[in-house]
Amino acid sequence: MSYGSISMEAHATLALGMNRMSAKSNTGEGGEDPARFVTLENGDTMRSSIKQVASGRFGVTIDYLTNADELQIKMAQGAKPGEGGELPGWKVLEDIAKTRKSTAGVGLISPPPHHDIYSIEDLAQLIFDLKNSNAAADVSVKLVSEVGVGVVAAGVAKCKADHILISGYDGGTGASRWTGIKHAGCPWELGLAETHQTLVLNGLRGRVTLETDGQLRNGRDVVVAALLGAEFFGFATAPLIAMGCIMMRKCHLNTCPVGIATQDPVLRKKFAGQPEHVVNYLMLVAEECRTIMAKLGFRSMDEMVGHAEALQYDKSLKAAGAPQLQMLPILMPAHRMPDAGKIGKVENRKLYAQEHFPVLQRLIDRYLVNAADVSFRFGDPCVVDYNNVRNNDRAVGTLLSSELTKRWGADALPAGLVHVRMKGSSGNSMAAFLAKGVVLELEGDSNDYAGKGLSGGTVIVYPPRNSSFYAEENIIVGNVCMYGATSGLAFFRGIAAERFAIRNSGAWVVVEGVGDHGCEYMTGGRVVILGKTGTNFGAGMSGGIAWIFDPEGDFEKNCNREMVELTRCDQLMPEVLPLETQELRGMLDAHVRFTGSGVAQRVLSDWSNSLKCFWRVLPVDFKKVCADNIKAGKLPTMQYLEEYMPPQKQVPIPRDVISKQELKPLELGGDLKTMDMEDLAQRPVKVEPEKIDAKRGFVVYKRKEIRKRSAAERLTDFQEITAARDDDEVRTQAGRCMDCGTPFCHQSVTDKSGCPLGNLIPEWNALAKQGNWQEALR
Repeated sequence: MSYGSISMEAHATLALGMNRMSAKSNTGEGGEDPARFVTLENGDTMRSSIKQVASGRFGVTIDYLTNADELQIKMAQGAKPGEGGELPGWKVLEDIAKTRKSTAGVGLISPPPHHDIYSIEDLAQLIFDLKNSNAAADVSVKLVSEVGVGVVAAGVAKCKADHILISGYDGGTGASRWTGIKHAGCPWELGLAETHQTLVLNGLRGRVTLETDGQLRNGRDVVVAALLGAEFFGFATAPLIAMGCIMMRKCHLNTCPVGIATQDPVLRKKFAGQPEHVVNYLMLVAEECRTIMAKLGFRSMDEMVGHAEALQYDKSLKAAGAPQLQMLPILMPAHRMPDAGKIGKVENRKLYAQEHFPVLQRLIDRYLVNAADVSFRFGDPCVVDYNNVRNNDRAVGTLLSSELTKRWGADALPAGLVHVRMKGSSGNSMAAFLAKGVVLELEGDSNDYAGKGLSGGTVIVYPPRNSSFYAEENIIVGNVCMYGATSGLAFFRGIAAERFAIRNSGAWVVVEGVGDHGCEYMTGGRVVILGKTGTNFGAGMSGGIAWIFDPEGDFEKNCNREMVELTRCDQLMPEVLPLETQELRGMLDAHVRFTGSGVAQRVLSDWSNSLKCFWRVLPVDFKKVCADNIKAGKLPTMQYLEEYMPPQKQVPIPRDVISKQELKPLELGGDLKTMDMEDLAQRPVKVEPEKIDAKRGFVVYKRKEIRKRSAAERLTDFQEITAARDDDEVRTQAGRCMDCGTPFCHQSVTDKSGCPLGNLIPEWNALAKQGNWQEALR
């Protein structure tokens, strides 16, 4: 239950009650007001221990993440799996918009897909990113109870999640659709039993804790959940009832008569709930648990977890002629199943932590934190150089941002306090959740998710200064960059791949081309694109502005106009965007200064004509809100650029970066000579047999092609088609085999071998290296 779906009073009261019991409350996917992070005078705190990271990424900042005991990735919602949610614009008030980093009055859409999770590897990357943002917090993954969820949960455990939540189909607010309430999802009992059994059988149960939710109401529900494998138990509807909810199911209409599921200031005054109501209710649940546990002979919850043999189905239902369910698969204790113990140890609950430390210790951010010591200790500016970034260096800058935020807070750092200058090719999630005060400058390129969740920092990426290609015609960053960015600046001298700036809610970005689905579901910020775009641009875009430089007139057909208006920028809109020209020009000036972009230079040099070539992509609802604000006297300013722009002295202008206008056309005076990469190095094709390197032969020895004999030569004899080679040369070439196992050439049965000739390649190579030609031929 997020702030926005329920009132601040209800959300904070629930957090107060849970914190008093040393239990955990959940923010939901609506972010959390930083004012709630502060401990009150009486020792109470309204801070939610669990911070949720959902597909919408509403309000997910580095400050939000560092103030958590648990970070929960919400893959889907049990009450409405596959549907997602929506907060209508008339419920997005000023405080909610501020918390969610969006625009007041503009609706927020939260469809199911996490755009940085399209595979289990992507989920592992997000878990890694979140662990970097808060190394002390556990990372949990919320899954929906359904057939096959156990296999998914096993993958989640291997991705190094600390906690797995199985959500049942009951529960949820009255804002759930009838299709979801009536037809979607499964009972939590089915998903929980399958997940626990699968984890035990695969030797993974000892790594993770299991939780379940979905209309848990009393002590009996808790005991049943524990016996089926749960260690944690989620309550939502029942505590709301304890605080005064009367189940009117008016949640989606903003007319809740008891001030819980409403943002109406008059109705919110009717809220009468107290933290004591939540505490008393859960204490009664615990007392009932103790009574049932005593009857079953369990002394603690840990003893009870996973002992499904203590459960029995009601046999009176069979006598009454009710349809029979196959209860045995659910009630089968996992530790007694025939395959238990074949993989790993038999473990019924979490016994040890996931091994995050070995990975986190190798981060280059450890070096960056030490190098920026003067900024940590005294708050003085510093410049850090790192010239060997590689594509296995993931989430560069995230841990640095986390530590700076813990030390100084989110808003205390001036722009450009720590300037990191790097060279190379960075891995996934470079500058993820980068904090205000950090500039990450990369001379090279970056992989997927660069700038994801940007939280006030500045990202600068441009090609190597000795590059000989057109920067504006080559991809420089990967897919899903700037996803869920909330504030800050980014300058990319080159093209970004697909799904650029999805769900951007506040960052200002310049890039020189994007792939398909650019600015999808964007809710705020500014995006300048100095090049071509892919299809479906601006789908679901409800806020912010995108400017596309399109002198050739190709963009119009690529724009999804369902929620946006498309106009040329020379048609000024002073009643809506009085500072549009200044904002656009200010971004281009900064792009030239930080990256040396030739495209931006040409645009600025002929500004009056270039402005006519820009398209303005403006969401309809956002346009109306901007116009209303101006009528109400709320005039925009250039404060954003002034606040987040690093000082010029901290960011040297890149030199010697080739732009298209500086390059001479390639002279094609004859045949282009091509060269195999293996021919670039001087390596022998033959060595003495006793000196053959069996482990690194592929790298050490050069490939020797087998020359075919001419047809005229072959007609005179019955010899092989290919020319003969001496033994040492063949044995050296056999040493190049890496025994990679692809395509299954290592199989032991010849007629089932992956080799199209039926050969056993590694075995043949091994015999050839030994000089055992007879066995090799046989």
